[in-house]
Amino acid sequence: MAKEYSSSPKHHHLESRRKRLTLILGISGLCILSYLFGAWQGSTTSINQSEAYSKVGCNDQTFPSTNVQSSSPARSLDFDSHHGVDFNYTMETAAKTISPCDMSFSEYTPCQDPTRGRKFDRSMLKYRERHCPTKEELLLCMIPAPPKYKTPFKWPQSRDYAWYDNIPHRELSIEKAVQNWIQVEGNRFRFPGGGTMFPRGADAYIDDINELIPLTTGKIRTAIDTGCGVASWGAYLLKRDILAMSFAPRDTHEAQVQFALERGVPAMIGIMASQRLPYPARAFDMAHCSRCLIPWAKNDGLYLIELDRILRPGGYWILSGPPIRWKKYWKGWERTQEDLKQEQDSIEDVARRLCWNKVIEKDDLSIWQKPLNHMQCIQNKKVMKTPHICKSDNSDVAWYTNMETCITPLPEVSSNDKVAGGTVENWPNRAFAVPPRISRGTIPGITAEKFEEDNKLWKDRISYYKKMIPLAQGRYRNIMDMNANLGGFAAAMVNFPVWVMNVVPANSDHDTLGVIYERGFIGTYQDWCEAFSTYPRTYDLIHAYGIFSIYQDRCDVTYILLEMDRILRPEGTVIFRDTVEVLVKIQSITDGMRWRSQIMDHESGPYNPEKILVAVKTYWTGETNQQQEKQA
Repeated sequence: MAKEYSSSPKHHHLESRRKRLTLILGISGLCILSYLFGAWQGSTTSINQSEAYSKVGCNDQTFPSTNVQSSSPARSLDFDSHHGVDFNYTMETAAKTISPCDMSFSEYTPCQDPTRGRKFDRSMLKYRERHCPTKEELLLCMIPAPPKYKTPFKWPQSRDYAWYDNIPHRELSIEKAVQNWIQVEGNRFRFPGGGTMFPRGADAYIDDINELIPLTTGKIRTAIDTGCGVASWGAYLLKRDILAMSFAPRDTHEAQVQFALERGVPAMIGIMASQRLPYPARAFDMAHCSRCLIPWAKNDGLYLIELDRILRPGGYWILSGPPIRWKKYWKGWERTQEDLKQEQDSIEDVARRLCWNKVIEKDDLSIWQKPLNHMQCIQNKKVMKTPHICKSDNSDVAWYTNMETCITPLPEVSSNDKVAGGTVENWPNRAFAVPPRISRGTIPGITAEKFEEDNKLWKDRISYYKKMIPLAQGRYRNIMDMNANLGGFAAAMVNFPVWVMNVVPANSDHDTLGVIYERGFIGTYQDWCEAFSTYPRTYDLIHAYGIFSIYQDRCDVTYILLEMDRILRPEGTVIFRDTVEVLVKIQSITDGMRWRSQIMDHESGPYNPEKILVAVKTYWTGETNQQQEKQA
């Protein structure tokens, strides 16, 4: 055996191995000690989710219906000095108090502001469409609540009552007194469920419809009410498991949509003018107009053509009011018999050219049905050449998109009895069944397997949210999901007494709003660099998943947060999901907005880089602000 010298390669190799082993053991020991120290420290300083929520003021006891001073958020996690990220926000507002706006802005609707609207073309009511402020016109202040603002009634009581001080407008109770839309009773409004064409109430009116078409089988789930008034039709459909998107313009009938949302009924500010409604094609099972005063037959039938676009194959259109049953009502409508007959004949003609079938006309109601597919319609077009079927394939595009005077094409089918685009399940199975748009592979990268995974993911997340916020206690009614994706959040909420406005950003890589409607939920397109089409203080809970990562390079996120503050009710809650870096910057702004907040771990544990920020808007009113200024 050869003699080993101290300078031999083998000796150095062994020595090197000893040093490496020692180093590895040393590092391992330090890691173990650090872990034990961290675990000990966590056990003494961490709080569970219910405690964390208590600290941000989300227990019922934390929110009395009296004015309270906003306070700095309690934080058990400190990320401020350890993380940095390039983020588009107004540096002057970070960690500084943002002042309230003047009380004259209490009902400010930025993109439907009547003063701005008067500058635009009045033809086809274009001046009542969305016209948003320029960058220079944006308000860097918070919209104040009325001086005596109260927490709205809980659902289902809110369907019938609202506080007068929250929406101090008596106009509708006077203008629509005969129709029984709304009544003032002391310090509150009462909604008797009346309407212009349903004097016996919305419930009886809906029963009349149910005698003509099936409303309780689950076949009809999504509906749209054009020119909704205070949305009593949608309010009374809810107990039949039908979810209606109600809309009305901001016009001389003050605050119709505001009343609807105060009642806990889905609604948006909107109008049929020159642009498409912000919904995808084949979205609604049923459309309704009760004296909505829309000129259906004018402009080459443009508005009926738009209804055809958003109606599902086999969907129904219900019309009551002028000109239906004109022989009985013509004197009360202060129109001639000839004028009303001509209007009805024109509507009937447009409906035939759309290939709709008239189901029935009985008493005050007339109902048409859209065909299941266009096989027969294509043959009919050889005789009735207008409106022609559109050549372009952009049927879902609906954000600032002009209406077209051509019929939106339906997906091809193999036989006359097939439903174009695929058959949806009856409600409630529809909520979790694979939507046709996914099973047909029309959304890139989204498969049935990914859909099922998404459902499971949101089921787990909602279980986690229940530990943080009082979801099951009736605290929340109107909920918005700012980045809804496949609608998994809304689906996981179906057993709670809530409804969800599912928003799909207009600039998303994949348009998934059609999937959401096929699941039996409602929603809209939206660019979050602009204001949403609603009144202030109309949502109880806002869910914001990854929305700031999407928009941080597109616009100043301070204004997105101020828009969230505008539409959030006092004492309302926001759940942000994003990276730590983004959430820290969000928190630095909301600290100056009288919000209390807490950053919490992801449901999978502390090692997930995605975190959750739960924030609560504190109670304050314009009057409180004025008193504080006097005291200062």
